[in-house]
Amino acid sequence: MEKRGLGKGLGALISGSFGEDDAASVREVRVEHIRPNPYQPRQVFDPERLAELVASVREYGVLQPVLLRRVGVDSYELIAGERRFRAAQEVGLRAIPALVREYSDPQMLEVALIENVQREDISPVEAAKAYRRLNSEFGMTQTEIARRVGKAQSTIANTLRLLALPASILESLQRGEISEGHARTLLQVGGEDQASAWEAIRSKGLSVREAERLAKQILERPHSTAVVEKVRREPLQDPNLAAVEGALRESLGTKVHVRLLNGIGKIEIEFYDEQQLEGLIARLTGDGI
Repeated sequence: MEKRGLGKGLGALISGSFGEDDAASVREVRVEHIRPNPYQPRQVFDPERLAELVASVREYGVLQPVLLRRVGVDSYELIAGERRFRAAQEVGLRAIPALVREYSDPQMLEVALIENVQREDISPVEAAKAYRRLNSEFGMTQTEIARRVGKAQSTIANTLRLLALPASILESLQRGEISEGHARTLLQVGGEDQASAWEAIRSKGLSVREAERLAKQILERPHSTAVVEKVRREPLQDPNLAAVEGALRESLGTKVHVRLLNGIGKIEIEFYDEQQLEGLIARLTGDGI
């Protein structure tokens, strides 16, 4: 199994699957007896990189064992190593080296998700969907997910926010027509303006900086709710309010905005899923202290 990017979370689940002690446990399993991982979060595999792996497998064979679980007599399900499995199929290998482990469905799902979200080449959309499954099917908080996959909690939160975009824009991001930076910019714009901005980014090949300028122009238009949105995004001028805002952000672990006008104001606290909302409620009511 590829070691790049694997953290303690996955290592603990696999329990050192590919250490020296497991050398004797590696067996040859017929490719025809292996079926793909039903929990595989990756839907897109880079053709160029897969072709490079196919060339390597054709010349040297599969050098690292895949990880399987037995699901019947001479029947196995792939847990980790899908690219190697696909390359072996492409080359026409009859058997590949494998380690067989006992995993429950939840454990298998967790391994598959964590292995893939830690890969550098997984798409932002696939990563976001994987984070959401870790939360919904395992009850992991954003903080726990961040620890397991070796990323900052803010990265998890920002990636999850992408799922608020329409399916058409998410598909465009998945296809590589726009970047994650473009997608984050589009989150600032709503309704028909969002669709128009997306089309402009695609048709004109706008850079992220150019897309940000376009979004700013849309939000500053003197009609609809753009003026309100502009006010919402203006930085605080009062240093005392800025200090209060900073302290609240640090305490609550999320974005907090303090608005004050003519002695009347409000505090806005952002959250990105029900789990985070429950945590904020516990902190604010004192139940979690």
